[in-house]
Amino acid sequence: MAAAAVVANGDYAAAKTPSAGRYAAVYSEVQNSRLDHPLPLPSVLKNSFKVVDGPPSSAAGNPDEIAKLFPRLFGQPSANLVPADSSDNLPGRGLKIGVVLSGGQAPGGHNVISGIFDYLQDRCKGSTLYGFRGGPAGIMKCKYVVLTPEYIYPYRNQGGFDMICSGRDKIETPEQFKQAEETSVKLDLDGLVVIGGDDSNTNACLLAENFRSKNLKTRVIGCPKTIDGDLKCKEVPTSFGFDTACKIYAEMIGNVMIDARSTGKYYHFVRLMGRAGSHITLECALQTHPNITLIGEEVAAQKQTLKTVTDYIADVICKRAELGYNYGVILIPEGLIDFIPEVQQLIAELNEILAHDIVDEAGLWKKKLTPQSLQLFDFLPPAIQDQLMLERDPHGNVQVAKIETEKMLIQMVETELEVRKQGATYKGQFKGQSHFFGYEGRCGLPSNFDATYCYALGYAAGALLHSGKTGLISSVGNLAAPVAEWTVGGTALTSLMDVERRHGKFKPVIKKAMVELEGAPFRKFISTREDWALNNRYLNPGPIQFVGPTSNKVNHTLLLELGAEA
Repeated sequence: MAAAAVVANGDYAAAKTPSAGRYAAVYSEVQNSRLDHPLPLPSVLKNSFKVVDGPPSSAAGNPDEIAKLFPRLFGQPSANLVPADSSDNLPGRGLKIGVVLSGGQAPGGHNVISGIFDYLQDRCKGSTLYGFRGGPAGIMKCKYVVLTPEYIYPYRNQGGFDMICSGRDKIETPEQFKQAEETSVKLDLDGLVVIGGDDSNTNACLLAENFRSKNLKTRVIGCPKTIDGDLKCKEVPTSFGFDTACKIYAEMIGNVMIDARSTGKYYHFVRLMGRAGSHITLECALQTHPNITLIGEEVAAQKQTLKTVTDYIADVICKRAELGYNYGVILIPEGLIDFIPEVQQLIAELNEILAHDIVDEAGLWKKKLTPQSLQLFDFLPPAIQDQLMLERDPHGNVQVAKIETEKMLIQMVETELEVRKQGATYKGQFKGQSHFFGYEGRCGLPSNFDATYCYALGYAAGALLHSGKTGLISSVGNLAAPVAEWTVGGTALTSLMDVERRHGKFKPVIKKAMVELEGAPFRKFISTREDWALNNRYLNPGPIQFVGPTSNKVNHTLLLELGAEA
């Protein structure tokens, strides 16, 4: 941002005293009002504290393999910050800390950085905070910005990752680890904070293990970031950005609900972010009450086929037509197609073919599909066939964001309803409208919850590094209580891990948290979905509120999981 002073790789630019008014030309009134929004801290972070270790940790799965992959970190305890006498204060020496944003954007990332910076300013006078530019590649190439009060100020409580920008590079080869080591030594880093999702925090743990194996003093702490909501466990109740993104999507869903009711002639098929877990779709359903919501984990558990899913949607549409409703709203998780067993089998076979064969235009490659997969492939609309054949991501996965599942379902439902119309079992009118709500939710102004939660996560990361911890993920809990009562600590990253077999080797992965079909959020949903299907119980929550009675409201998923919402 031009208004901020930049110190990049030793080149100093002129700095000016920050003030909210200076950014009026490029910031809206709301953005300006957020710059000085006060952020409360948990009481334990405002006073003297000490770090208390818990019992030895294990792993989420395959502990023996995780122990082999992380011999220096495996088994280390999680840590909790507890009140202490001032005599227990950590030494206030200056530290050199790096911070990096890794992976896709999530609202609140700037406040994590602000929290780290403020901790160093408050508790470690004379410290330096380096912001690595463009994600992990910035670490490998030693591209950084020295973060100053003037530089950070215009990004406080703002959305996006544009303070230092992000990237999807991974540090995984011996050469890349060596580059990271060289950067660590060159900058004399005491610590590094990796702000990212499950892959990025796995990478953070690998870096911590590597630095320790080389006897480097650089310690590594992770922070839980992903709007998808699938990076969580008992100690890490939610990832930041989920609350804000769901509220943004819920506003848009509420808007199309009013449109559906106003025109009376459209079914809006809305695909929502979330490749693995269906957390966003479930939370948005709880906030808006759509007529149909597909939850991928339920589809997989019941081994539903595409025909089963199509029939379910068509059944509801037929029942609503009998009530005089030829409109509605249907929510679909981005990764739905990955949850359908028959499609999973087809994708597995396509992956094998694409990895070893040239796909010829004559279609001879199809002979390598099993009969049931070939039948399914030919059944799919041509556009979906093409999307299933697209280049895989770096992990070998289908790029589900590019598969327009909502359009596929519209076509399939349309065909099924035409059959029913000819059989005189459906007399309504069907018009489908497709939507994909994705990037719209990643960079919004963070909700009050995310702004405060992120600030606490960053402040906690600073405290963990100051206390000499490494290989932990910053953890802030008791989130249903007032902020003053939130708990603060760090959870061993290896305790979140399992292994996957990739390219003939065991690779560590942080186990994704899926929608629990016995969990409180899903149970709440199924208790009301039949009513929502036939009756228009639409809720339009409107835009995110920063002041007023709903401004500090937390998402249903978190409150239900914590037992704080009946």
